[in-house]
Amino acid sequence: MAYPDIYLKKNEDKRLRKGHLWVFSNEIDSQRSPLDQFSPGDLVQVKSADGKGLGTAYINPQALICARLFSRKSNLKCGVNFFKERLATALALREKLFNQPYYRLVFGESDGLPGLVIDRFGPVLSLQITTAGIEQRKEFLLTALSELLNPEAIVLKNDNSQRQLEGLSLESDLAYGTLPDPLIIEENGARFKIDILEGQKTGWFYDHRSSRAQLAGMAKNQRVLDLFSYTGAWGIPAAMAGAAEVTCVDASEGALTLAQENARLNQVQDTMHFVRSDVFEFLKQARQDNQLYDIIVLDPPALIKRKKDFKQGYEAYRRLNHLALQILSKNGILISASCSHHLSRDNLHEILRSSGRHIDRHLVFFAAGGQGPDHPIDPAAPETEYLKTFFCSVSTSL
Repeated sequence: MAYPDIYLKKNEDKRLRKGHLWVFSNEIDSQRSPLDQFSPGDLVQVKSADGKGLGTAYINPQALICARLFSRKSNLKCGVNFFKERLATALALREKLFNQPYYRLVFGESDGLPGLVIDRFGPVLSLQITTAGIEQRKEFLLTALSELLNPEAIVLKNDNSQRQLEGLSLESDLAYGTLPDPLIIEENGARFKIDILEGQKTGWFYDHRSSRAQLAGMAKNQRVLDLFSYTGAWGIPAAMAGAAEVTCVDASEGALTLAQENARLNQVQDTMHFVRSDVFEFLKQARQDNQLYDIIVLDPPALIKRKKDFKQGYEAYRRLNHLALQILSKNGILISASCSHHLSRDNLHEILRSSGRHIDRHLVFFAAGGQGPDHPIDPAAPETEYLKTFFCSVSTSL
């Protein structure tokens, strides 16, 4: 069966030919291919203005990213076997990288499955489906996952604003099996209890795994402050590595309760303190109280979710880094991160440079990090590179 065609305007095929998978609504020739003839999730053939085939995509005429390519092939059959093939390719990479089944199994476009993220928590899979094209083929996907991995449970984490843009429901669901209670994962030699249904995103953030291990290697005998700590992924390995004291600060009571359970699980509860607070307020109070920390981890949630929010978000990142530097001990270390795609590595670089100069400190970068290898970057899709981290040594002014 041949899928209907959508035609791009002249010269609007350049991004696709370079390897990207997205088509924006204003790139489509709506005279030749009226968008109102399509329903969200329909499969289509994408063609250039001169009629050359560019591949098979799914479409949502109501979305700004109007179509996303599944394949460069024409009339791709998109059933269980298609998903099994893509999932098997993604799995093969992760199994080369990790010796335990705790990782991001699918990272959207980078794994040829735009609109889909899957995190693997041992016997449990947590899925974020953010587009109508994947939602419409959800049963094929679930069957493929069951046959390939035989999980105990599959959770659909639907509490995502992107789903709203696609006209999809926001209710999370246990789609298959029974969730273990408790669900324990392992990372960097530590064990963590996670709450998929009530937790943020898929329930855990694997992306900082390498940087968290690097922090642990520097933490012995240090006083560590973990800001936006969530459930303790940075702070607990630091405590296990011999930190003198670790303070975790987060605004979420649920996250801190889980962090306390994780501290007990790893037998470091006596080293750790948990503070429920707005981070900006905590930093201002710590400055007033002359509190100083040897290592500060600043890993906020995305503060710039849309391009139009850049100015306000940039200022928030600047204020956070400025305040954190003011309560850093002499010869201390600041680990500053951003997961906002719209804040570039150069932007964060400049924020740190200017903040250091503003309070008259000598700040140098001695390491830099990014997303872990289970979040592979597609060189044709800059949107797949979002995480940036700087390890800063901060001393008195020269």
